[in-house]
Amino acid sequence: MSGNRRENFYIVITTFNRQDYLAQLFDSIAALDPAPDGVVVVDNASTDGTAAVIDKAAAQLAALGSPIPLVVHRLAENAGGAGGFSAGVDRALAEGAQWLWLMDDDVTTVPGAIAAFGPWMDKYDAMVGRRYNAAGQPFFWQHNFSDFLGFPLPVPGDVFKNSNEFATNVGCFEGMLLHADAVAEVGLPDPRFFLNWDDAIYGWLISLQRPVMYVNAFVLQKTREQRTIDLGIRHLNDSSDLSRFYMMRNRGLVAQYLRAKGRYNPAGFALGTALTAGKELLRLAAVEKTLRGSGKLLKGWRESRRIMADAAWQPMPPSDRTR
Repeated sequence: MSGNRRENFYIVITTFNRQDYLAQLFDSIAALDPAPDGVVVVDNASTDGTAAVIDKAAAQLAALGSPIPLVVHRLAENAGGAGGFSAGVDRALAEGAQWLWLMDDDVTTVPGAIAAFGPWMDKYDAMVGRRYNAAGQPFFWQHNFSDFLGFPLPVPGDVFKNSNEFATNVGCFEGMLLHADAVAEVGLPDPRFFLNWDDAIYGWLISLQRPVMYVNAFVLQKTREQRTIDLGIRHLNDSSDLSRFYMMRNRGLVAQYLRAKGRYNPAGFALGTALTAGKELLRLAAVEKTLRGSGKLLKGWRESRRIMADAAWQPMPPSDRTR
């Protein structure tokens, strides 16, 4: 896309039944300086007071000295984070977005975040900024995706020791900033993931075509507190049975994408699946102090085998707006 690379900066939010967190996020967006050119919020068929929070935020953002348009995209049913971001990216592109800053509803934006991205916006089309956790401490996020394992490996140490940018090959929909050119090349995020692996694989697909950078700029803060343990080279947070199921189930989709790109190694992928299961069992035992929920891992793994056996499976095609 030609023209000024600072134009049409949109925030894309996916939300589901977290009205209090969402209200905090909107308050932080109202304080951004410079402000975004627009906000797209995908309401994933929420059943709480989310609609009222969105309506209040629309009025709040419209009343600013420099009004921020709020576009509401309500889904008829919960499509998960993956479906929400797929719909949100599509809608933002339809609104003319050139930059798309993707985020969940349980974060707040740092007031100078958009300016902080500036040094990299002229060089790269895909980047992930840094986050604070709910306690205001740096949130660990530094990985590289192993094609052999089909698994993201944590990178130990200070990746910004010698540079303010770190080349990675995974994405994170909790703060990933994308230029429309990157989206045009790989298409929309795949809603079939529903939950988990969608952002990692989306970043990986982009990295096959252009750089994906982790940049040394704090742009978000988590607002939802989670139980966590520090393993030194990474952190493990608490999870849910739904997340555990999709963590294993979506291994089937990861395998299919690796096959589609000629990167699938059966033995390596089997080892990566074992590592995934082991990580989730450790999360249960060490963070949640239980093994209840392990049955969801087995159920998800069985479903992943069905997906892997689907000979008719195809990657997400480009949408009309990304061709």
